[in-house]
Amino acid sequence: MTDEQKAAHIKAVVSAEGQRLRERYPILKSQDAIGAAILALAWAGIVASGWAYYAGLISAWLCIPLVAVFASLTHELEHDLIHWMYFKKQPWAHHTMMALVWLARPTTINPWARRTLHFNHHKFSGQANDLEERAITNGERWGVKRLLMTGDNLLSVALRMGKVPKHKRLKLFVSAAAGYFPLGWVQIGLWYNFLGFHALNGLALLAGTEIGWWGWIQSTMQVVDFLVVAWIAPNVLRSFSLHFVSSNMHYFGDVEPGNELQQCQVLNAWWMTPFHLFCFNFGSTHAIHHFVVKEPFYIRQMTAPVAHRVMREMGVRFNDLGTFRRANRWTRTATA
Repeated sequence: MTDEQKAAHIKAVVSAEGQRLRERYPILKSQDAIGAAILALAWAGIVASGWAYYAGLISAWLCIPLVAVFASLTHELEHDLIHWMYFKKQPWAHHTMMALVWLARPTTINPWARRTLHFNHHKFSGQANDLEERAITNGERWGVKRLLMTGDNLLSVALRMGKVPKHKRLKLFVSAAAGYFPLGWVQIGLWYNFLGFHALNGLALLAGTEIGWWGWIQSTMQVVDFLVVAWIAPNVLRSFSLHFVSSNMHYFGDVEPGNELQQCQVLNAWWMTPFHLFCFNFGSTHAIHHFVVKEPFYIRQMTAPVAHRVMREMGVRFNDLGTFRRANRWTRTATA
């Protein structure tokens, strides 16, 4: 079988399993209602966790991962929405969902802008113009630089400027700034003020003194602290987990154009569990999406056992950990 025939076989088997599940569980055919219900559940979890932290019922260290888990649901919904899987015939509902999933995740770019980038990703997955994956460090050598870029969108743009021709740097900066406006700007402002304020207080404490902040700064920082714990920090955690998984399960640089077998691996090693907790099992199921694009994320979770079996039979790689050394190249002897 050629790779094209293998990919077609995977698509046929996985699609048939999805259809079988829908026939067995007719509720799965109510796709719009399921999407709306998951969004309601996610937002209820985010708000309840934030309220519990505000009321002193849970600590910041519990609130942050709880919100991150619920926010990971909204990322999966956004991905489905980008592919028009919910309320395609009811634009007001579709775009309301798009706005709500973005509001839950201020560390992400405008989802309407991401739609163009994501369709480009499917068209050119693994190629130099796969901007969506390049933006989250796919193809970079692993080190401190990539680690910082993986977890911080501002650093992801700033630290790659040196590789960008001078005449294109302004365009990159303007494009990034526009893509993250306005929520990304809010996130960056809150996050860096939080880090700077507490870093200065920590340094002062080490020096055996304290900073006499004006009252309005102290009261403002109480609000900032709450927003960081209940909204920003969970998404920093979620984004890092997602970017770490996604950028390493996608191959880059020497992928044969259009060859779906070379675009992704299944990355579900046991030690990936903490990352998968905050990106909804992305490494285990996202490769399925590259073969069967129009299945919503919860269906992929259900078809995964069948999908993994046929994908393995057809040569899709599982837990190819050498990709960390190869800067995500497909060829096992390649170097970046």
